[in-house]
Amino acid sequence: MKLSNNVMSMQFSPIRKFNGYAFDAKKKGKKVYHLNIGQPDISTPPAFLEAVKNFDETVLAYAESGGDTKLIEAVIQYFSRFGAKIETEDILITNGGSEALQMVFSCILDPGDQVMMAEPFYTNYHTFIAAAGGEIAPITTTAEEGYFYADPVKLEKAYTENCKAIAIVNPGNPTGCTLSEADIQVICDFAVKHDLWIVADEVYREFVYDGGKMNTFAKYPAIADRLIIVDSVSKRFSACGARVGFVLTKNKDMQDGLMKIAQGRLCCPTLEMLGAAALYELPGEYFNETRTEYEQRRDCVYRELMKIPGIVCQKPGGAFYIMAKLPVESTDDFLVWLLTEFDDGGETVMYAPAEGFYATPGLGKSEIRIAYILKQEDLVRAIELIRLGLEKYKAEGHR
Repeated sequence: MKLSNNVMSMQFSPIRKFNGYAFDAKKKGKKVYHLNIGQPDISTPPAFLEAVKNFDETVLAYAESGGDTKLIEAVIQYFSRFGAKIETEDILITNGGSEALQMVFSCILDPGDQVMMAEPFYTNYHTFIAAAGGEIAPITTTAEEGYFYADPVKLEKAYTENCKAIAIVNPGNPTGCTLSEADIQVICDFAVKHDLWIVADEVYREFVYDGGKMNTFAKYPAIADRLIIVDSVSKRFSACGARVGFVLTKNKDMQDGLMKIAQGRLCCPTLEMLGAAALYELPGEYFNETRTEYEQRRDCVYRELMKIPGIVCQKPGGAFYIMAKLPVESTDDFLVWLLTEFDDGGETVMYAPAEGFYATPGLGKSEIRIAYILKQEDLVRAIELIRLGLEKYKAEGHR
């Protein structure tokens, strides 16, 4: 018996595959500071649960395959804040951003097709693309340059005749890299030149720091025929467990393809869609306090990381992740050591090793991704544990 080539080409998530070590450490009485997963600790707005509690139908019935009308209308109003004109038929509600990506790549990829992506990239893109029979054509970036990729030379170097799409996460996961309007225009021009789909993952849209401006590819009408936006309530509203996202596209063929898959999986959860509609009806000012908190956390983590000798790290402009290159040969090995052999006062720390965020073999082995989703005092302690761990790791002769 043999599994499919598609699933055999996938990897386990570097974000979750070391959870067993952390579980064992906790069983031994250690406290583990989790920096490995982007689960916000910000409270979910009460409007979500209030909407669910107010549901008064006697039967919890199937919803429409394309999504709840009230939620779609709320999303349209949300995008109007950015000057984007969206129609009802442009939006299809999904079971989170993950299903949105799975649907999109199933619609556009045939076996052997490629999707251009800046590496390091959100590791689950490898899974979604491989499941559709595709491959990643990496746009390689480095810690030293801040993981920037919107450069015509880099784009042309990564392009092959098998490329069908370019996928962008803006602001970036795992890098926190943000794109200016000029950067977005470079990508738009490149996609038009090579007749590529643009898959724009904008789930961190609100989290732009240092006075930066929120942006969306939906504001660029020249690419409307090739644009696919993926979005979610998970990070924006700290509602990861709701599993509500959507795909936005004006391309009629893509709309039809997505609906075929949507009808096959029947519908998204009715109650979660009601709660999500209430979230999108919140005023724009809702994001100000959350954005300020994450910006302060970013500054806190970056300041503490800079105390580590030999580290390479640039301050990110958005999202709530930061990448760092540590002075070790393998951050996989270092993490296992932290969870199995190290503690300071009964405490240790967990991050996401970065090799699994790359498509190019051998890259990312000395890099980590940190999700700054803890309180600032906990972040200070967690980074201190990385620093203290490195000192002891080196002293024991590890490389």
